[in-house]
Amino acid sequence: MKNVFGFLLILLLSNNAHAQRFPADFVGYWKGEINWYQQGKAESKTIPMQLRIRATDTIGQFTWQIIYGDKDTDNRPYVLKPVDTTKGHWVVDERNGIFLDQFWIGNKLSGVFSVNGSTIFNSYWLENGQLYVEYASVPVKPLARTGDGTDSSPFVDSYNIKSIQRGVLKRVP
Repeated sequence: MKNVFGFLLILLLSNNAHAQRFPADFVGYWKGEINWYQQGKAESKTIPMQLRIRATDTIGQFTWQIIYGDKDTDNRPYVLKPVDTTKGHWVVDERNGIFLDQFWIGNKLSGVFSVNGSTIFNSYWLENGQLYVEYASVPVKPLARTGDGTDSSPFVDSYNIKSIQRGVLKRVP
């Protein structure tokens, strides 16, 4: 019986180790749809999305090409670059002077950035052979501040969630 449990433990650990291979397991051509939920709107907007990830000629760097709709409508040919892979730190280079820090943590590539008065939290992860994508957008300025600033009641800022985008992409051969 101990051998069976040992085998199951090794199998479980090997599956978890496999799930943590970033960016190797993410390389490929992914295609699907993303649903855009906006505050105050009952229905979501569905947008076709593609993500193309492949090694570049520069060692350690990868394309991170996001396409919304079709490639002629909204094509974002970014580059994923390592910063400190021992800490899971990567950067998406938008190739226009904008760099978005990303972190491989908890089996997800996640980052937070602010632009034009909104803060965006993004995450990418693999589950059951599919690539999940999620973005949440909140205003930079808090909706409310509560608490009195003491140790027992520190200031707490709350934010209005403006929109959430979620999608599932499938690998395309």
